[in-house]
Amino acid sequence: MARTTGMFYLGLAISGMLGFFVTRPRLYDADDPAATLANLTGHPNLATALVVFELLIVLTQALTAAWFYRLFRTTDPVSAAGIAAFGLINSTLILVSAGLLGTANSIAADPFGDAANTVQLLFTISGQLWIVGAVFFGLWLIPMGTAVLNTGLMPKALGWILVASGVGYVLHAFVRFDPLTYLATIGEFWIIGYLLIFGVRKEDGREPSKRRLAEGATEPVQVT
Repeated sequence: MARTTGMFYLGLAISGMLGFFVTRPRLYDADDPAATLANLTGHPNLATALVVFELLIVLTQALTAAWFYRLFRTTDPVSAAGIAAFGLINSTLILVSAGLLGTANSIAADPFGDAANTVQLLFTISGQLWIVGAVFFGLWLIPMGTAVLNTGLMPKALGWILVASGVGYVLHAFVRFDPLTYLATIGEFWIIGYLLIFGVRKEDGREPSKRRLAEGATEPVQVT
């Protein structure tokens, strides 16, 4: 289960980098609507790839959120629910962004009216959804970190880095100071690598009887 979670998270990281950081800048010119339209019409395959990458982000984040819930639900149900909830909200926002970008591609392929400004508006709204989504992306890192801290299934230093990363991401949505997001890169790739290489091998620190109860077992009744 841990390695499956790591694979989904790795897919999220790769699709996010290829889509938002590599493909999108090659298509969207924030200062020139005509250039954005020309990029879409001149590179239709790249425009389609951007939508595909955004849909892959949605898919992999939803699956990562679900598998993190499965991984932590018996040992830290509150944090597990937080990861699932915030992850699904963020993936929903990116899903809307993908729909807007798909609409921009359709307009570029068959222009009507003021196509350049319409396409530019759709890309601008998509970008704002990413900014809003960053709040929830930060919020999903915080319970991810608390789950690591509370369960003892991974190094505690990783848990603190994830919590700090989440706070930084949330603050970045308001102050737009890029260094606030740098720590998240360390935390995310650390937990991805740990899940893929080690899984979760360390037992949590509770007494065996309490751990069994958390996993759904019943306390045996002593008969005298």
